[in-house]
Parts: sequence; C-alpha cells; structure tokens
Amino acid sequence: MMERIKPKKVNYRVVSLFSGIGGFDLGFMYAGFNLIWANDFDKYACATYKENVSKNIVCGDIRVEKENIPNHDVLIGGFPCQPFSTLGALKGFDDEERGTLFFEIKDIIKKHNTKVVVLENVKNIINHDHGNTFKKIIHELESLGFVCHYHIFNSADYGVPQRRNRCYIVAFRGEYFNDGDFEFPKPQKLTITTQDLLDSDVEEKYFLTKNIEKTIMGCGTKNYIVKPTIDLPISKTLTATMHKMHRASQDNYVTDDVNYKKHCKDNRVNIRKLTPNECRKLQGFPGDWKQVVSDCQAYKQFGNAVTVNVSYEVAKSVMAYIKKYKKNNW
Repeated sequence: MMERIKPKKVNYRVVSLFSGIGGFDLGFMYAGFNLIWANDFDKYACATYKENVSKNIVCGDIRVEKENIPNHDVLIGGFPCQPFSTLGALKGFDDEERGTLFFEIKDIIKKHNTKVVVLENVKNIINHDHGNTFKKIIHELESLGFVCHYHIFNSADYGVPQRRNRCYIVAFRGEYFNDGDFEFPKPQKLTITTQDLLDSDVEEKYFLTKNIEKTIMGCGTKNYIVKPTIDLPISKTLTATMHKMHRASQDNYVTDDVNYKKHCKDNRVNIRKLTPNECRKLQGFPGDWKQVVSDCQAYKQFGNAVTVNVSYEVAKSVMAYIKKYKKNNW
C-alpha cells in the first residue's frame, strides 16, 4: 500500500494508453515523469481516473483518438490482456477487437519517434501461440530501432500481499541512448499480509449468505475439482470479474468474526469477500482514493489495474537509465 509521492518533476513527457484507473500512470508520476496525455475507452474508468489521478485523460477508442496524441518522449500502456490470458479465449492477434491493439501502439511510436516504450501484459503473453506472439511483439519493436528488455514481476515482491504475475517490456530507441545495461528492480521482502490490510468496519452485504456458502466453498464439479482456500496471507490475483464471486479456489475470501457479530443477521455466515477498499490496498493505490463508481465497477477496475508499487519501481529504473545513458540528441 502506498501513499502519494510528490517528486520533483522531470520534463520527460509521457503518454499513457489503455490507462484504466491509472495504476501505471501513478507509478511513473511518482518517479518524476510528466504525464501529459492519457486514454481509455471505459467511461467508468475515466471517471475514476479524473477524480483520483489527473484530468488529462481522453475517453474514447484509441483507434480514433490516436490522431490527437501529442508529441512525447515515453509511451506506457497495459494493452488489453484478454486475448493472451489463460482465463480468456487465447485468440491473440486473431482477436480483431482487442488482439490487434499492439499494432496501434506501433503506429503511434513510429509516428512520434517515441524514445522509450514500457508495456505491461499477462505473464502468459510470453508463451501464447508457442511463443510466437511475444516474438512478434519484440520483432516489431526492434524493427523500429528499439532495444528490448522484459521481465515477469510478482506484485507480492514489491510491497503488496497479492500474487499477481505480469510481464513488463521496456524498450529504448537506440538512436537516443548510449550502450548501457538496463537493470530491472530487485525483489523486496514482503513485510505485510492480507490480514494487515483488512478494513476495520465492513457492512453485511459483503458477507456470504448461508445459501451461497456451499457454492463458494465447494470443490467444483466433474472434471474440475479444486480445493477452496480462504484467509490466505498473500491474496490470489485480483480479477476483473471478482464481483461475480467465483468459488474460493479462484477469488479471495476471509473469515471475519468481528464484523459478522457487529453487522450480520442469521442468514449470513462469518466468511466474506474483499471490499473494494481492500482491493485498492492490494493494488497499491493511495489512501485518499475516492470511489466514484458502483462496487461492481470498482471491483472490475481494481482487477484490471496495474499494481502501483510495481509500476513505481519499474519507472524508477527507467528514469535512472534515461538520466545515465541518454544522448545529447534527446
């Protein structure tokens, strides 16, 4: 969990694509980058972003809005992961609606002669289509003169108790940099658990009813048998669909006797799902965060978000590299 950081801003201009509620953006802003333009097509995400991150977000399809992108030095983006996720249909580039959006990124960085690109996606993008998808992405960036680096980050290694593995690609356009080794941030020792982040006062609506308990705590059916687990010190990956309340083998549930006794009637049990505010903490968003959407939308937003802690550490490494190795033609 992080509080807001107010660094001295360096005039490295950043545009953010597929910004969501701004987890990626906050990390780069905390590291001192100057965020000048952001975009997302989801009106609810844009409303949350405007209230909590910056007014500099344009709501609309990037395929239309790309013509309005200003000149910039750095482009960041967590481009849609569903086509590459094991939880999706794995259509990859064949997903005409979302799978081809990487090529929109390529067009943008080619047009603006972008100097640094930082992209984020699910871990499985490396293995998708036997590795061919990832090879294609790296090849396309290298064809524009970028030197590429990639790494898998687990959010639990950077201060938040959530098991969340994501692939980061960091690419520097060679003509603007001297040769130098780029170092990804090192893992950190986790000093808190999920239980340390639980809210002290939780309403009845977050607790399981007796009728749904058997389903949530079930082991599955037929060929899908998975042991339910609750009260984990390191939470399972938050997902965009966690508002649907999947079984305890997939979503996070905790035992809460204190609030059960305080708020609940006889039709409830002492097991509950995480609150949106607890999801906020597990993604590293600041404590003064304002929820301006429904719980359903908040769960979706935090499940889709980039963990702020990880973005911040990556951004600091990118900033250090730029300062050390950029050429005079920057």
